[in-house]
Amino acid sequence: MSRVVVTGRGAVSACGLGADVLIDATQAGTSGVKPIHFDDLDAQRVKTAARLSEADLAQVLGEKTHRMREPVAEYALTAAREAVAQAGLTEDHFGDSCGVSIGSGFGGGQTLNINYLKLGREGSMRLDPMSVPKIMNNAAASWVSMEFGATGPALCLATACSSGSQSIGMGYQMVASGQVDRCLAGGAEACLESGVFRVWELLRVMTAEQNRPFSKDRNGMILGEGAGVLVLESLESAEARGATILCELVGFGTNSDAGDLLRPDPNRAAACMRMALKSADLTPSDIGYVNAHGTGTVANDVNEVTALRDVFGAELDGLDVSSTKPIHGHALGAAGALEMIVAIGALQRQSVPPTINFTEVDPKIGLDPVANVAKPKPLAAVMSNSLAFGGINATLIAKAYAPN
Repeated sequence: MSRVVVTGRGAVSACGLGADVLIDATQAGTSGVKPIHFDDLDAQRVKTAARLSEADLAQVLGEKTHRMREPVAEYALTAAREAVAQAGLTEDHFGDSCGVSIGSGFGGGQTLNINYLKLGREGSMRLDPMSVPKIMNNAAASWVSMEFGATGPALCLATACSSGSQSIGMGYQMVASGQVDRCLAGGAEACLESGVFRVWELLRVMTAEQNRPFSKDRNGMILGEGAGVLVLESLESAEARGATILCELVGFGTNSDAGDLLRPDPNRAAACMRMALKSADLTPSDIGYVNAHGTGTVANDVNEVTALRDVFGAELDGLDVSSTKPIHGHALGAAGALEMIVAIGALQRQSVPPTINFTEVDPKIGLDPVANVAKPKPLAAVMSNSLAFGGINATLIAKAYAPN
């Protein structure tokens, strides 16, 4: 099995355009959450979301909207272009030797929303004839593969909140096994549309106040959007072309609860983390920071900390854990990719990003996360967790690169 390294990263988020912009925001505790209003909703209880600014959205979409592309595909392309540029890849590095693995939970939410509203109000059959290519979940992965001429395997995992993490994990496995030399891997989501927003409101898991993961007064999550893409590459390939190596991806675990559709099983989440640790040939004591799934809902945070305590035991009290979702939002299919970029940023900067808005330790959880202010810390390895609806778990582990 080949060693797998990260040579490029790109991001689009509510914090702005660029991976370093995202990392800067999470380290500084600067939230991208903004007011949001939908004219189509007559009773909107939740009035904030981690959305792109109007200026960033205009820059990503361009002056003229592409006839066959949704914002979700544009987000993925913007993030992929940044990652490819940082990695220094040229047209000689694509073809069959490069795969694409970009997940999305919703796919083309904007086109679905527009068409449903138009059909419901007008009964019109004059809908967008390009709806199918814009709606399909694999559009983002396909546009990225076409943009760069990456003719290796092209995958799109639609596994809700684990889509981004699982997609990176699948890319990792393709490179490690020698199926491809490199892979553009991550996730994209553009679901801040009135219909999507309303059904999340009805599920009663969103907060109308501040997102406060692990805090005693937490009362829900905050929706977000964006994309994160990593260039994963075999160490041999990266060294042969003299690439700058950002870190090494060393572990991946994924499994299913095969239980409740909405409530995570802490035993299965713990098993997923152990799988990633085994894959990385690391012990729990080797992990210096965990970027938690940390949605800020009452149930998720209890279950996740139960799983963390199962894996890390007494060492959990000395382990630095945080959720950065109050900063970039819960971007669903893009969440795991954005959070892995944040975790890699923590590794590179030797600094743990904070859980902002935290006020008080919940005695039912007993976790005191890195709260409100970043914490400088020597880090050798970091972990990122995603626990999705449907009972699909994914864990990624990266460590500082060290030559043979």
